[in-house]
Amino acid sequence: MEILGKTRVVVKNGKVVEVGQPQLHWCPLWNKVSGLKHITRETVRENMQKRIDEIGMFTSMRRFDPGVFANFGISEILMSALHRGLIDSTVTVCDGAGTVVTSNPVLVQGMSAQISGLIETEPIPGIISSITKRDGYVLDPYTARIDQSAGLELAVAHGHKRIAVSVVDLNSASAVHKLGKELGVDVILMAAHLSGTCKEDIEALIELVDIITGCASGNIRTMVKPLIQVGTAIPLFGLTPSGKELLIERTKEIQTPILISTTDLPVLPDDKQPEPLIN
Repeated sequence: MEILGKTRVVVKNGKVVEVGQPQLHWCPLWNKVSGLKHITRETVRENMQKRIDEIGMFTSMRRFDPGVFANFGISEILMSALHRGLIDSTVTVCDGAGTVVTSNPVLVQGMSAQISGLIETEPIPGIISSITKRDGYVLDPYTARIDQSAGLELAVAHGHKRIAVSVVDLNSASAVHKLGKELGVDVILMAAHLSGTCKEDIEALIELVDIITGCASGNIRTMVKPLIQVGTAIPLFGLTPSGKELLIERTKEIQTPILISTTDLPVLPDDKQPEPLIN
């Protein structure tokens, strides 16, 4: 995976075996969640190992009940959208399984709540079995490949018509968007893990997707013209009426007080942004 400032981490047999160099030194989300003040290779290692130890990530002991991690995370938005009937299926990814299709809101939250950028994974039978028991469909149990377009085809094969798909790059977003048109289904595209994505790709993504996360991207913050924004540190932007609808529906399931106001967007207080922003 890539976590905490797009730091590449490799896990084998339930242990962190490789940690790359962090691209950020401060993340407002992790500072809020865990008090982390400075991102280093050691803090990244500790964070990944904590996910393994607490929820069994990348092991057969994987749990799918971590609860809400962020009020407005992609998984939380998908969970609420399924709860409230705005979509009938999701195409996301999970460690040990790759691309997964499900209509189970608890499962989509459990799989994705603590996944950052899943780059590659091998099949883990215990995880695949647990997903299947919770009404999830693993695209390829033999290789655990990540292929969101094939995941969309699988969702359609199971009769779904309004499908939310998570993507992390322009190629995937373009392929899923085109396929959705060909198949005649309503696809809601949600783009995340975009720190470091070039200006040209961000410009194209903004035209394609319904919801985009700000991540630590300076390009997104400069170029986005959202209909709605949630959060100011690691903001999510609704770019279409469908994206706006999903974000508004998510607010209905949040128990803490919420401020709703009208203003020019985006709103990005300097003291709350990741450091440094990556273009």
